[in-house]
Amino acid sequence: MQTPVEPPPPAYDAHAPGPSNASGSTHVSAHTQAPPPSSSSRYRDRRSRRPHRSGGTRDDRYRSDIHTETVQAALAKHKEEKMALPMPTKRRSTYVQSPVMNCTPPDSSSGSENESALLRQSSVGADLEALDTPSLLQPPSLQSPDSWINHSVQGSSTSSSASSTLSHGEGKPQPQPSQECVCVCVTVFVVPPTPHPPGVPVNSRVSTKIQQLLNTLKRPKRPPLSEFFMDDQEEIVEVPQPDPNTPRPEGRPIIPVKGEPLGVVSNWPPALQAALVRWGATQGKSPALTALDITGKPLYTLTYGKLWSRSVKLAYTLLNKLGPKNEQVLKPGDRVALVYPNSDPGMFLVAFYGCLLAEVIPVPIEVPLSRKDAGSSQVGFLLGSCSVSLALTSEICLKGLPKMPTGEILQFKGWPRLKWVVTDSKYLTKPGKDWQPHIPTANTDPAYIEYKASKEGTVMGVAVSKVAMLTHCQALTQACNYCEGETLVNVLDFKKDMGLWHGVLTSVMNRIHTISVPYAVMKACPLSWVQRVHIHKARVALVKCRDLHWAMMAHREQRDTSLESLHMLIVADGANPWSVSSCDAFLNVFQIHGLKPEVICPCATSPEAMTVAIRRPGMPGTPLPARAILSMGGLSHGVIRVNAEDKNSALTVQDVGHVMPGALMCIVKPEGPPQLCKTDEIGEIVVNSRAGGNMYYGLPGVTKNTFEVIPVNTLGAPIGEIPFVRSGLLGFVGPGSLIFVVGKNEGLLMVSGRRHNADDLVATALAVEPVKTVYRGRIAVFSVAVFYDERIVVVAEQRPDASEEDSFQWMSRVLQAIDSIHQVGLYSLALVPANTLPKTHLGGIHIFETKQNFLDGNLHPCNILMCPHTCVTNLPKPRQKQPVGVGPASIMVGNLVAGKRIAQAAGRDLGMIEDQDLVRKHQFLSEALQWRAQTDPDHCLYVLLNAKGLVVSTATCVQLHKRAEKIAAALTEKGSVNTGNNVVLLYPPGIDLIASFYGCLYAGCVPVTVRPPHPQNLAATLPTVRMIIDVSKAACILTTQNLMRILRSKEAAATVNIKTWPTIIDTDDLPRRRPPMIYKPPTAEMIAYLDFSVSTTGMLTGVKISHAAVSALCRSIKLQCELYSSRQIAICLDPYCGLGFVLWCLASVYSGHQSILIPPLELESCLPLWLSTLSQYRIRDTFCSYSVMELCTKGIGTQTEILKARGLNLSCVRSCVVIAEERPRLALTMSFSKLFKDLGLSPRAVSTAFGSRVNLAICMQGTTGPDTSTVYVDMKSLRHDRVRLVERGAPQSLPLMESGKILPGVRVIIVNPETRGPLGDSHLGEIWINSPHSASGYYAIYGEESLQADHFNTKLSFGDPTTLWARTGYLGFVKRTELLDAAGDRHDALFVVGSLDETLELRGLRYHPIDIETSVSRAHRSIAESAVFTWTNLLVVVAELSGSEQDALDLVPLVTNVVLEEHHLIVGVVVIVDPGVIPINSRGEKQRMHLRDSFLADQLDPIYVAYNM
Repeated sequence: MQTPVEPPPPAYDAHAPGPSNASGSTHVSAHTQAPPPSSSSRYRDRRSRRPHRSGGTRDDRYRSDIHTETVQAALAKHKEEKMALPMPTKRRSTYVQSPVMNCTPPDSSSGSENESALLRQSSVGADLEALDTPSLLQPPSLQSPDSWINHSVQGSSTSSSASSTLSHGEGKPQPQPSQECVCVCVTVFVVPPTPHPPGVPVNSRVSTKIQQLLNTLKRPKRPPLSEFFMDDQEEIVEVPQPDPNTPRPEGRPIIPVKGEPLGVVSNWPPALQAALVRWGATQGKSPALTALDITGKPLYTLTYGKLWSRSVKLAYTLLNKLGPKNEQVLKPGDRVALVYPNSDPGMFLVAFYGCLLAEVIPVPIEVPLSRKDAGSSQVGFLLGSCSVSLALTSEICLKGLPKMPTGEILQFKGWPRLKWVVTDSKYLTKPGKDWQPHIPTANTDPAYIEYKASKEGTVMGVAVSKVAMLTHCQALTQACNYCEGETLVNVLDFKKDMGLWHGVLTSVMNRIHTISVPYAVMKACPLSWVQRVHIHKARVALVKCRDLHWAMMAHREQRDTSLESLHMLIVADGANPWSVSSCDAFLNVFQIHGLKPEVICPCATSPEAMTVAIRRPGMPGTPLPARAILSMGGLSHGVIRVNAEDKNSALTVQDVGHVMPGALMCIVKPEGPPQLCKTDEIGEIVVNSRAGGNMYYGLPGVTKNTFEVIPVNTLGAPIGEIPFVRSGLLGFVGPGSLIFVVGKNEGLLMVSGRRHNADDLVATALAVEPVKTVYRGRIAVFSVAVFYDERIVVVAEQRPDASEEDSFQWMSRVLQAIDSIHQVGLYSLALVPANTLPKTHLGGIHIFETKQNFLDGNLHPCNILMCPHTCVTNLPKPRQKQPVGVGPASIMVGNLVAGKRIAQAAGRDLGMIEDQDLVRKHQFLSEALQWRAQTDPDHCLYVLLNAKGLVVSTATCVQLHKRAEKIAAALTEKGSVNTGNNVVLLYPPGIDLIASFYGCLYAGCVPVTVRPPHPQNLAATLPTVRMIIDVSKAACILTTQNLMRILRSKEAAATVNIKTWPTIIDTDDLPRRRPPMIYKPPTAEMIAYLDFSVSTTGMLTGVKISHAAVSALCRSIKLQCELYSSRQIAICLDPYCGLGFVLWCLASVYSGHQSILIPPLELESCLPLWLSTLSQYRIRDTFCSYSVMELCTKGIGTQTEILKARGLNLSCVRSCVVIAEERPRLALTMSFSKLFKDLGLSPRAVSTAFGSRVNLAICMQGTTGPDTSTVYVDMKSLRHDRVRLVERGAPQSLPLMESGKILPGVRVIIVNPETRGPLGDSHLGEIWINSPHSASGYYAIYGEESLQADHFNTKLSFGDPTTLWARTGYLGFVKRTELLDAAGDRHDALFVVGSLDETLELRGLRYHPIDIETSVSRAHRSIAESAVFTWTNLLVVVAELSGSEQDALDLVPLVTNVVLEEHHLIVGVVVIVDPGVIPINSRGEKQRMHLRDSFLADQLDPIYVAYNM
């Protein structure tokens, strides 16, 4: 399907950029620059003087064009409601033109099948002159922000009636000049400061733009066309209820309309070939066809004698001379492709008639230009469905076809293998005297196949029988009153449609002389067809609106042309809504050249029904046919309403004459059963005639629905026996049985139950300041299905010289115009660089391929506007949070009555399993180390590896003990610290860190482990170190010599104040001293250490861990993982906080097992390090982080064969636990398991652990117990805080994996965070913990523990009021599974859904960022990572682009679509950034709040920021 195309001919482009400059007028716009109101926003006011009118090369004054005025009036209406729209932010490199693009590309697009995309608009220049009057503005310096807003372009497309209700009161209207003219051209592009809500810091251009965006969204929306649907808890979409005010058809059912009878003329031939025989024999010298060269001069003339003799030679050759030894390759009835260029009508004519004489079926197709032709594979489908194996072409054309290096013709994508046959005369064989072609009387066998592209892009072949071909020629001869021997000028494509029917078939039947004007000639000399009519005194001309328009543009150059001879000017696309203005304008210009009004004959055609109707040539003086002025609103509901009041939303259509002779026509509903329409209803035209297509060749299923339609009445009963053919044209029968066409089925866009015509939207878009920004012939309009409705997308090619501001202004005005005139919102408007849209062969835009590119993210726009807020009106209503009328007690009782148990679970009992003696010794970890140093001094506790997998250092029990003693001594001497002081440990991951930790315990200090600053990135990492040191009030820092130098370096001084560091002790070189005594805490409730961590929301929190908690935690892990002194575990984790620190520093000393330490940083230089260590040491249990797992998956997942060859074997691994404080990343753990399965990794081995700030270890998959279970939950319910389990693969299902088994001694309960009452099984709530190893509280500077005290010691409001619980801040649920635990009871699984702090509250629902991010990352192959956050109720999506920057804008619609489809949310802002911009913490979790702050402070350096409207 093609879009109407209408580029002005390039010959005229040089000195006239287009209609907006039609009269040669010069727009002078003075930019007065106001003083910048703030650093982040500037204000520009633009006023234009009224330009003088002067003669020019293209004067459009004569155009009777209502449409442009309509658009201007619609835009003027918006003036009162204008609102500053944020312009997209672009990185300069994204749109700097490459040198190739600097020159204006040739207008290769020009015309196509329905080429004339523009003709509804006239000199917009002239209309804009009226608009550009100076408005009496205040001096810029005195203007208030309100007036700025009033003068900026209003952008989101809301209806013209919506007034702008700004949150901060209206600016007073400006005094207007006395003339009645409106000012539209005052625009504000760089954003003015807008008042902002209290509490929202506006500190950058980004936040100003967001604020602007919010202001545009505050306006009342047009009430949606259908009611909002309610979310009925389970299903999202109900069918919207119809609006009672919708216009409905009121007429009586239509009666089929009959054409005049088809007359019988005595000398009509019995078959079309018989006519050729007759003229070839009797009128051999008579000219049949004249072809023109590229300059428009005659190239050759083919006579009827030549046509006959060559066709016979070709027929003979086809039947007898193609195979070896004259074997017959073709049989009558075989299909043959005809591949001839538009410039060679003679060769085509001979080939076509040669096939008819040989009784093979010609299938004319376009010449393929390259393997990547738009729609090439669909043409292949056509050839395949017609079983074509032979192609006829000319020698010149064959030479031009793309070849492979071997010289063979390229195998085109999707095409069957073809044999190519050249039909030039010299290659044909003359038949003997006795051979004559067989010419039977016309019958129902197929004569030829004409191709047709459907709306979905499929190319099908319409088969036309011999009798239909003949009858059609007879009907055209009668309707057009053709006479023998007259002359016809044909500008259309002779391979199909009107060009074929008139210029190839009917012309031969009537011995007409056809002058064929190829497309290339029209581009070079647009007047050529008019000159040919004049020179040859032609009686008939066959043109499209495009040709009328081009001739009009160029007519000045030709004074002495006369069109008096014309008896009929057939306008092939006269059924197009905009043809009326082209015909009028052409008549205005050429009436003085002898053109008579009654000769203009629009017609309506379709490949299936062929000619549907044509206006008969009138007699001089007969009254001109009527016009219909229809209401657009009525049309959108499929109803005819004459528009009297609002001429802005009116459509003027002209009739296309009467039904063809011998045909019967009626109008049926386009969707559903073919029910007859009422007289005032728009429907699809269906025709019964012998002169129409018979079938889609080779596609019987589709044929039945199109070619064998029997209309039914209102009761559903058939109205007769005879089958009708669907024409694909939408229209109605007017007074006097005149036929009116208002659109085509393939251009129909059904939005919210209303119909819109793509051609109408194109015309409206082109009436908005057209030629400055876009090429007029290169606009595609189509609809895409997003969130249960069709959404309209407009794509246009932008001129290389158009500025960003011009493009943006044009786009925002198109939105307003379409909204006002058609009452429909656009979903997306994209501009692409010149010459990048896929083209059809005659230069039209290939709509289907364009749509496919848009949906696949291959469109590569240079500008895009998404407007989901205005056109998506069918979102479910936002959820209103109901006041909790039901108390927690009632909920609990309700659960019990319903038979649901309370959602709680517990690990096994932390019983006194070991002998009392050991437990007593292990009350403090420092005592455990001393006891091990005495009882088993040489047992190796720690082994540290480097990147090469070599052992760098080890520590036995006694070595660790002695080193800790030295550090304790240094602390008391050098650091002069007191008992209970906090000491910061600043070490790279290793044994020094462990020794310093125990040194602090020996000295009675409280250790605080801190990740050392990154030497290459001090500016970013040192402030965090400084902050922890300050917050923890550390008395002293223990570190290495290297780090000590860094802390005191000049680089450090540039970032923090290095003079105020506490005492720094370098532990590399310590005196051999022992402390006088080793400190023993008086009670186990004393603080053992502080654990500081940055949460994902960017908060730095430190928690206090007591000695009792340390020993309980170590004991719990020892039981769960069965750790004892003969075991080895491998740890690849950061040892600075949480469970990573516990495993690295504490667990080995408590349980006595050996820990092999692998610093995660070493993996960056040697990816297989961790896995090869597991294989080499035959490790059974290993612990890692998600970052480590991701590194291995992405880095070496593809190299398993190489690793296997090196002998890497993971079959020894029994458990591989990922340590995390988040929902298990199921996709990552599964892909890790799958990738390394080949190395022997058991799929059961991989599991996750879960901890939080209040309790460092809640779950961990141990060595015994059931496997981790996975469930699928319904995401819609999850947003409502409910858990609904569904089957795998259900729509909207989310897989969740259990977070490991609950540790011994831990009790979990699920609680409603608002009422603090316990919830039932499988309910979503906050996870609360009761455990001996919970933290004692937050470490706070100003004693603000009371604020957070309830996180650690809180009680249920009902149920069990005595137990103290710690609140984790995570949402989750408990589900009792069918599996049995070690004790034989049914196992309760804990599923973590996400952190409460991270959730997004949007539309009254609770969303987890990770779910939206998962959808976004799937949207396009170039999205490496994504993160989402909200700002003032707008959802902001940040996507990292891994592809080239030209993909950046492709992501915007895809991200918007996927979030709308899967989460029912409208994205407010889409930010495209470079890879690595989204910050993550040491655990590999995204720091979304940091990202948000950087975005608002404008520090991201984004590639593109799109503000969805």
